[in-house]
Amino acid sequence: MGTTFEMTEEFRQRRTQNWMIIGFLYALFYMTRYNNAAAMPQIMNWFGWTKSDLGIFETVLPLIYGLSVLFNGPLGDKIGGKKLFLIGSIGVFLMNMCMGVCTLLVTTPAIITGMGTARHVVEQAALLYGFSHSNLIILMAIIWGINGYFQSMGAIAIVKVNSRWFHKLERGKFTGIFGILIRCGLILAFSGVPIIAKSLPLYCVWFIPAAGVAIVAILVSIFVENSPSDVGYQGFATGDEENTDDNSVSLRDVLSKILANKMTWFVLLASVMIGFVRRGTIDVWFTTYFNEVYTGQVAAYQVAAWGIALLGIAGGFVLGISSDKIFKGRRAPVICIGFIGMVVMLGIGGLSHHANFGPYAMAISLACLSFFVNGSHGIIGGAVTMDLGGKKATATATGLFDGAQYLVAGPMTGVVMGKLLEKYGWGFWQWGLIPFAVVGVIAMAFLWNQTPKDKNAGH
Repeated sequence: MGTTFEMTEEFRQRRTQNWMIIGFLYALFYMTRYNNAAAMPQIMNWFGWTKSDLGIFETVLPLIYGLSVLFNGPLGDKIGGKKLFLIGSIGVFLMNMCMGVCTLLVTTPAIITGMGTARHVVEQAALLYGFSHSNLIILMAIIWGINGYFQSMGAIAIVKVNSRWFHKLERGKFTGIFGILIRCGLILAFSGVPIIAKSLPLYCVWFIPAAGVAIVAILVSIFVENSPSDVGYQGFATGDEENTDDNSVSLRDVLSKILANKMTWFVLLASVMIGFVRRGTIDVWFTTYFNEVYTGQVAAYQVAAWGIALLGIAGGFVLGISSDKIFKGRRAPVICIGFIGMVVMLGIGGLSHHANFGPYAMAISLACLSFFVNGSHGIIGGAVTMDLGGKKATATATGLFDGAQYLVAGPMTGVVMGKLLEKYGWGFWQWGLIPFAVVGVIAMAFLWNQTPKDKNAGH
């Protein structure tokens, strides 16, 4: 296929089969990662827990996730994306099943009075086998942390596989595809899981997504391959310097290559800033916000959930394709524009809350925020990692950027955010995240004119 990068229709169809199946599995990984956050109100009422209690889970998982991707990235480069995905699937399935089993330890649900911000726990749930609530929280947090370990294999695996199936000039397009996969998973979580929680026993919040992971993982094992050469497409070139399919990778050489590029450090900072905004709003806390501030506004909540998903998808395509077509492979300009959009929408969202514009105004502002957040996140996760890592080191690069985001931003947007919300209420929520977006603007502005192959990129 050479430098002209001509592909047959047969190749395109085989590639589509590959990414659609692993993409669906990745979407289910998201569902099994955010089902806790999506069912927060029901979990709080079942056990009699507080936002601080639930914040523990949203601290432990990203902390373990962030540490794990740093180690699982090199592992993915060594054993291949498909095998890593299947190992992760087994762990995600088991840990979600264990979470569901823990809900069966309740003999009598908690007694709650009031709704929304007037909610008051009269008596916590009665538990079997002498469990105290503190011990149960510790147990479930450990399980959820282990889930985070296996979850970390998902993003690494999908980017690793697709780095071998997509030319470097298509990676902006893949950013859009990557965004679709993430958003589909979040639709399943934030639209599907609340329905499950309200209409079925609480353990189904974990059992049903786990079953989905198991089924699609079987399909991955049968129908997905690591690279075109595995199905007879020899000589397919991605446009990176190294075009061998050899998986023998020296971790030292990989890290030296990635860390020697100054883009890496600025992109790391940008990824962390996206994490603060992303996990502080549209990935974790917006469900609890609607439950407490706009109690009973189910239609507005669904507008928010679907709007966040659909505009997140649109952001991935618009910003990703713009980086390919308008900026000729330069990723920093569109990420910078994304951060500017975050600043604007966080400001509007905070104003909407303080001026009481209503649930639909908040839903629309969160959806627009998702356009910029997920467009920027998709470029870093789906394009920059391939650009900087190439075919051999993509998984390591993904682990580095994804890990930094979860490791630094995760704890702050988990238990710390929960405690701040309990102490100060929702008034500071979105405005408090604006400084992180501003830092992102500055970081990406420094790289405005650079591409990964700039000769001075490492100096």
